[in-house]
Amino acid sequence: MTTKKVERRIKIKYRIRKNVNGTAERPRMSVFRSNKQIYVQIINDLTGTTLVAASSQGMEKMPKKEQAAKVGELIAQKAKENGIEKVVFDRNGYLYHGRVKELADGARKGGLKF
Repeated sequence: MTTKKVERRIKIKYRIRKNVNGTAERPRMSVFRSNKQIYVQIINDLTGTTLVAASSQGMEKMPKKEQAAKVGELIAQKAKENGIEKVVFDRNGYLYHGRVKELADGARKGGLKF
C-alpha cells in the first residue's frame, strides 16, 4: 500500500525518465534518498549496467546535507577513476533542493559535468 506522496514521486519519476537516458558517453546519475541514507549510481541504460555506485552507509555521523555533499564528491572521484567525465542527472522524482541539491553540488565540486 503506497501513500499519495510516494505515488506522486513515482509519477514524476516516470515523467523525468521519458527524457533522461544514460548512454556510454553520458551515463545517467540516479539518486535515491531514504530517511537516513542517500545512495547514488551511475548507470549505462543501453546495457542496463551500473558503472559506479556510492552511498552514505558506513560514513561517520554528521548532518544529512553534509553527508550528501560527501557522497557527491565520492561518486565524482569514483567516476573519474573509471573514465567518466560527463553524466546526465536523474533526481528520481525528488525535488531539486536539500540533500539532492547538495549531492549534485558535491559531484560538480568533485569534477563531474552535467
